[in-house]
Amino acid sequence: MGYREEEYLMLSGIQHFIFCRRQWALIHLEQQWAENYRTVDGNLMHEHTHDSRMRTRRGDILTIRGLKIHSQKLGLSGECDVVEFHLNSDGIRLARTEGLWQPYPVEYKRGESKSNQADEAQLCAQAMCLEEMLCCSISEGALYYGQLRRRQIVSFTPQLRELTAATAEEMHQMYRKGHTPRVKPSKFCNACSLKELCVPRLLRKTSVSAYLEEEIEEARQ
Repeated sequence: MGYREEEYLMLSGIQHFIFCRRQWALIHLEQQWAENYRTVDGNLMHEHTHDSRMRTRRGDILTIRGLKIHSQKLGLSGECDVVEFHLNSDGIRLARTEGLWQPYPVEYKRGESKSNQADEAQLCAQAMCLEEMLCCSISEGALYYGQLRRRQIVSFTPQLRELTAATAEEMHQMYRKGHTPRVKPSKFCNACSLKELCVPRLLRKTSVSAYLEEEIEEARQ
């Protein structure tokens, strides 16, 4: 028993949802979006990694970009930045390719490692989709951070899989309700591309006059 294809949500939304449920709702429920330097820079990086025409092999590693994936169990669909297939006797067979291959998803991020497991859960969701589609088991993948210029290995532990599945289920529940949560201002708001649409400062004020006074004071500086 799982979700129907028309019920699938965007897999990339897991990262938004864990970062901020209101951000996820503004993007995926209200269809609002805004660009800032971080999103533009990140989109440029993904234009290259999502070029599905690029299929390369170097030695025992076959690299496929922009691979479309889905999971009926999670009710998610999307694309992998990169999936490396490592030649491995315990791997799976691929069409028109000799040998056995072990899938290894790699997700590209422009910044640096975060403390909230949002990136890890997004990568884990990709692995769980690949497992379901290819009837295999994937124990780890990697996050590549452009700012750090190195990979961070991610083990798909039972705890991370549980977080990923629970997040996907909560996303579906919120989507069915069509509910956008109230803002909970935090230090992460300044880095959010939706800050002006979300107006977290306005919603945390005790009065409109206090908000206007602060705006006037900032304009004078």
